[in-house]
Amino acid sequence: MGAGKTSESTHERLLDAAGKAFADKGYRAATVREICGLAGANVAAVNYHFGSKRKLYVEVLSSIFRYAMGRYPPDLGQDEATTPAERLHAFVRAFLLRLLDPEKPAWHRQLLAREMREPSPMMRGVIEKRIRRSHELLHDILTELLGARATPCHMELCVASITAQCLFYQRRRHMVWRALRHVKVSPEGVEALAQHITEFSLYGLMGGEDRR
Repeated sequence: MGAGKTSESTHERLLDAAGKAFADKGYRAATVREICGLAGANVAAVNYHFGSKRKLYVEVLSSIFRYAMGRYPPDLGQDEATTPAERLHAFVRAFLLRLLDPEKPAWHRQLLAREMREPSPMMRGVIEKRIRRSHELLHDILTELLGARATPCHMELCVASITAQCLFYQRRRHMVWRALRHVKVSPEGVEALAQHITEFSLYGLMGGEDRR
């Protein structure tokens, strides 16, 4: 049991150290030796625990999404009895909470920002695997809302529009939050944003009709 705890501790230390190193220097510049030094581990530990530097990077990226989805699952515990509009609100609120979570490690945000500037080939596979459930849920909600109007093209644009509204407040946060006078990064502010994005989106989806 003791050995198991030590192994798990090393595994977690390597993930945290690698996340910080990759966020600071990028995948190519961060070295295995540096990561192991930060983790207080033997230089062979990366290969032992993860197989390679590339696999370690994939696991670091995956850990970011596991953390976020674990804290704020896309459906926020909604069941099938809730209306499509209520499910959309829960989806948007969960998305915003994941994006704006003040308690997540700083390197999570830094590494994702670096990936936006310098996309790595590993990120696409992680996104497709980790975010598929979230996109499928939004797709199902929109299908129920749009009915026969849910053509593949229209669906893609609606999914993109809703996710883009949420991402705007995270990717342009330094500019946006200074400009907003009555909405702050707080539980109340997130709820206000979630309500606004939901209502704004429903109005566009329903063509101005009140379908709540």
